[in-house]
Amino acid sequence: MRKFLVVLDDSRECLNAMRFAAMRAAKTGGGVQILSIIPPDEFQHWIGVGDIMREEARERIEAHFEVFAKWMRDRQDVHPELVIREGEMVAEILAQVKDDPEIGVLVLGAGTEKGGPGPLVNQLSKNAGTLPVPITIVPGDLSKERLEAVT
Repeated sequence: MRKFLVVLDDSRECLNAMRFAAMRAAKTGGGVQILSIIPPDEFQHWIGVGDIMREEARERIEAHFEVFAKWMRDRQDVHPELVIREGEMVAEILAQVKDDPEIGVLVLGAGTEKGGPGPLVNQLSKNAGTLPVPITIVPGDLSKERLEAVT
C-alpha cells in the first residue's frame, strides 16, 4: 500500500498537510504515516531528567496525533500510523523515507509568513531532485473546500 508521509509539528500549516494526506489516501486507497521528530537538543540534561523529558515529549506527540487520527478515521475512513523519531528534522525525514519502502509521497505544509514557506520546505525542496519520493507542498492558507476540490 502506498503511504503518504506527513510531518507532525506545531506549525499552523501542518493542519492542511494532514488534511491533504488523509483526503488523498482516502481517494486512492492509500495510507497515512504521521512522523513526529523530537530534536536531540531537548535532552541535554542529566540522564534521569532527559528520560523524563523524552517521555513527556512522546506523550504530547501521541495526544496531538490522536486529534488528527480521530479526524482521519471519522471523516476519511483512514487509519494513520504514528512514527516518532529522535534527531535532526531533515535527516530523520529522509531516514524514514528510506526505511519504509511503502512511502510514496512526502506531504509538507507551506507557511504563509513573509519569511517564506518555512525551513522544512526550504531545506527539502533544495534536495527534491535527489529524493526517492515526490514532495507535495500544500499551501498553509488553502481552504477546506479548495483542498477537497484538488484532492
